[in-house]
Amino acid sequence: MDRRSYDLGVIAAFAEMVDDNSKKLAFSAVLPPAEASAIFQEATRIAKESHVALYREPDLIVTDLFPADVAKGKDVLLIYKGGTLDEYLALKRKKAELVKSGAYTGKAREEIARQLGRLLSYSEATIDTVMKKNTIRE
Repeated sequence: MDRRSYDLGVIAAFAEMVDDNSKKLAFSAVLPPAEASAIFQEATRIAKESHVALYREPDLIVTDLFPADVAKGKDVLLIYKGGTLDEYLALKRKKAELVKSGAYTGKAREEIARQLGRLLSYSEATIDTVMKKNTIRE
């Protein structure tokens, strides 16, 4: 299977999960900007057919949930519905404010990662596991 078909299949599967409320937010694969551009029109069609929305994120929030460099210089398509995009963007702003004030440490830092995990509909146990596995932090 070619990469384009694979990426669109992942988007279709996640769009269905967001539509049926199995997931609140889903991320596409991390994509070089040219690849994101190449699939964006078709991904948008898939999202529309699945009654969800798509947001092209060129600056994915970095938390302790995933390796710090996972999306550096790359795009991620966020699959969501309702006010979930606003929640994600508010979380990014909250993190930026914590960083700016020097308070992005300890429990505050952990809570940002946990909030992202909850947006992705991860269980608390899954969040714990994923955070423990991540050794590449900013």
